[in-house]
Amino acid sequence: MEVTKTEEIHLRHVETDVLIPKMMREKAKIRCADRVEAFNHCCKESGFFMVFKCREENAALKDCLTQHYKDPEFFEICKQEYIQEKMEYEKTGIPAKNRQQKIPTSM
Repeated sequence: MEVTKTEEIHLRHVETDVLIPKMMREKAKIRCADRVEAFNHCCKESGFFMVFKCREENAALKDCLTQHYKDPEFFEICKQEYIQEKMEYEKTGIPAKNRQQKIPTSM
């Protein structure tokens, strides 16, 4: 059985406990975009009383986000993506946020 490069990489404590969970939070917000939008809309409409009026939207958003945070498969997906970005950075020296996808000129 051949071990892939991503499985060989040792991750530091800060990567598994801070950086990958940060990636998970960002991706979970995208996956829960409808609930984020509903909560934001409720808050804008309710003003000062949002604490009382937006409980249902807040609970739905928390449930969606928590479901993703506690999903070991989602953690593994984010971990593998993090490792790929780390390997690419080690190869190129360019952080993922600064990397742009190059489009071939001959299409």
